[in-house]
Amino acid sequence: MPEQTAPLVQIRDIKKHFRLPGGWLTGDVRHVYAVDGVSLEIFAGETFGLVGESGCGKTTLGRLVLRLLEPTAGEIIFNGKNLTQLQGVEIRRLRREMQLVFQTPVSSLSPRFKVKDIVAEPLRTHHALPKDEIHAYVLDLLTKVGLGKQHLNRYPHEMSGGQCQRVAIARALALNPRLIVLDEPTSALDVSVQAQIINLLDDLRTEHALTYLFISHDLNVVQHISNRIGVMYLGKLVEVGESETLFSQPLHPYTQALLGAIPLPEVSDQPRDLVILQGTIPSPVNPPSGCRFHTRCPLAQEICQRVEPALTEVAERRLVACHLVEPASGVHIHPSP
Repeated sequence: MPEQTAPLVQIRDIKKHFRLPGGWLTGDVRHVYAVDGVSLEIFAGETFGLVGESGCGKTTLGRLVLRLLEPTAGEIIFNGKNLTQLQGVEIRRLRREMQLVFQTPVSSLSPRFKVKDIVAEPLRTHHALPKDEIHAYVLDLLTKVGLGKQHLNRYPHEMSGGQCQRVAIARALALNPRLIVLDEPTSALDVSVQAQIINLLDDLRTEHALTYLFISHDLNVVQHISNRIGVMYLGKLVEVGESETLFSQPLHPYTQALLGAIPLPEVSDQPRDLVILQGTIPSPVNPPSGCRFHTRCPLAQEICQRVEPALTEVAERRLVACHLVEPASGVHIHPSP
C-alpha cells in the first residue's frame, strides 16, 4: 500500500437519506437510509475497493464523494478542501480532479457523439485549447487505453462493450484527475475483457499517479486490484482492511459469509468455512436497531440487538464494527453461546 501521511479523501460520518413520496397529509414521512454514517479515508495512489450486496449503498457513497449527490449530513474532504461547503465556480474547478467511470459503458456514452468528441468534451468544457492540440491529445489518450486512430470517427454503437469502456476511461483521464470513482466498471463485460480492463486500470494508476475508489460486487476482481477493501452492509461500513489480510482472515461475520460465497473450482482443495446467511436483507427504509446485521448473523447475541457497534480499529489498519471482535493482538470472534 502506498505510504501517505495525509489522506486524499476523508469521509466523515456521511449520510444520504432519500425521502419517499407521500406522507404530506398524514405526517408519516419515510426515508430510505441509503448511506447512514460512513467514515472512511482513501490515501493517494491506492485503490480502495468497496464491496457489498446490491442495495447496500456502494454507488450512493461513490456519488457522494464526487458531490454528484448532496449529503444529508457529514463532510467530505478532498485534498484538504471540504466539498460540502463549495459552490459554483469552486466546485466546478475541483471537478477536474475527480472523475467517474460508469457501470454500463455503452449507455454512459452519448450515441450522437463520435469517439473523438466524447473524449474531447471535458477539454472543451474546462480548457480553451486549439482544435489541433485537442485532436492530438485525444489520439494520445485513445492510444493509452488500447485504441487507435481508426476509432476516432466511430459512434458507440459501432464498438464492443470493452471498447466503449476504454473510451469512457480515456474520457475520465482527459483532465488529469487525481481521483477516479469506478462504479462496477467490468460487470457488464465478458470475463476475458474484464481481465484486460482491470490490467489497463492498474497500469494507468501507476503511470498517472491515480487514486481509485473501485466499487464492485465481484470479490475476485476487487481482491486482484485493491490495496484496501471496505465492506458495506445496509448503508454502513462493517469492516475495512488491507486486501490480503481481509481475504485471509475476515473478522466480521458478514465478510466471512461474502468470502464463503465465492465459487471455487471443483478441483480446488482449499478448505472453506461456510457461513450460511438466513433470511433477506432488511429494508433500508426501516433498518434494524443495534447492529444492522444481527437479523441474519449466526453469531448474534443480545447486545447486538440493542447497541450499534462502532467501526473500531482492532489491529493496525484493520477496522471492524462488531461486538464480538476484541481489539487485541490475537483478534478473534467469540463463539455463539
